[in-house]
Amino acid sequence: MIGLLIALAIMAVLALLLGAMLGFASVKLKVKADPLVDKIDALLPQTQCGQCSYPGCRPYATAIAVGEADINRCPPGGEDGIRKLAELLGVDYKPFDEGTAAQKPKSVALISEELCIGCTLCVQACPVDAILGAAKQMHTIIASECTGCELCIAPCPVDCISMVPVGTTLKNWKWDYPVIPIKPAPTKAA
Repeated sequence: MIGLLIALAIMAVLALLLGAMLGFASVKLKVKADPLVDKIDALLPQTQCGQCSYPGCRPYATAIAVGEADINRCPPGGEDGIRKLAELLGVDYKPFDEGTAAQKPKSVALISEELCIGCTLCVQACPVDAILGAAKQMHTIIASECTGCELCIAPCPVDCISMVPVGTTLKNWKWDYPVIPIKPAPTKAA
């Protein structure tokens, strides 16, 4: 009985000692993340589509934070995204960069049931897991999860995937920013 109590006491002391070491290590060796990168990343659409020439939204947010990339390279984010980024960073709004893909209306993928052969190549290409299906079975798109990145179109061997624009409803309608033309002030000739 005494041996059991001694073993429990040793285990308790070891647990406390190891817990204290882990707690110290978590404080001392903590990796400090840039809070600006987190804020920028939260404003990006998280499509991971690569249209900005970065492999995902987090690398693009990091590049914006360190000044390597401009705020106007994300077509899925649209002009609204550029305005939010400009407001967060305290810079002026810029129109889309000429090197990026053209901005398109919000759309979702649609798989033609008659043509789908169940190859799963689209499932593997989807960065947000918006495609459901198994091998040799018809696949379908979860419209609420689809970001419209178009990455599933290229790998499809039978071209059964098309992009369908999302219609405007009361739930997704947004007020457009007012466009006020800026005119130069008239000058008096002396």
